[in-house]
Amino acid sequence: MKKTLIPEGTPLFENIARNQIPEILESLSAVQKDYHKNEGILLQGDSVSDLGILLSGSAHSLKTDITGKQVIVTLLKPGSYVGVLLAASQERKSPVTVQADETSSVLYLPYRKLLTQSSCPGHARLLYNLLRGIAEMALVLHDRNDCLIKPTIRDKVLTYLSQEAEKTGSRSFSIPLNRAAMAEYLNVDRSALSRELSRMKQDGLIDFSRSHFRLLT
Repeated sequence: MKKTLIPEGTPLFENIARNQIPEILESLSAVQKDYHKNEGILLQGDSVSDLGILLSGSAHSLKTDITGKQVIVTLLKPGSYVGVLLAASQERKSPVTVQADETSSVLYLPYRKLLTQSSCPGHARLLYNLLRGIAEMALVLHDRNDCLIKPTIRDKVLTYLSQEAEKTGSRSFSIPLNRAAMAEYLNVDRSALSRELSRMKQDGLIDFSRSHFRLLT
């Protein structure tokens, strides 16, 4: 596998020498797969044995309930993991579907080999990066849950926007969601969300234009 397939800054390979990466990937029998926009990377109900890393593009995971309603669970960007917790459990089937938002590439590493193949230089660091990534993923899910448990749309929006402001270090920022995706992420009706955003703007809490927001309080 060509080392150029692993973008600079990919968290799983942080602090691993670039010339060590091809050997690591070969020893782990890594495979890269490409996906078109709206193509399913992982389907709800699938069994998972490989750890996936999104190399390029973007995607989202969503869950469909028994009524057919779909709710966005997480947003994925380059470096994000696909199915890491499922690969570790090896018994549970995927509770979510992961869908590409644009042309995307995913690198797959067999989970069993990842744990047992330790002869290559840099492998210990790879495992360290993986554990750190799992911890960060748990924090992302915590942020999402923090939004969902809020009782009103306004509270959900303010919680989400405050999280994004903290991530960017600025009270003026752009979010990675359009209105439909934002409504799904917060698990609210899209029209109700648009109305509440307008009220919040009138009340002097926020200002916004499309996906760019500014917190005023």
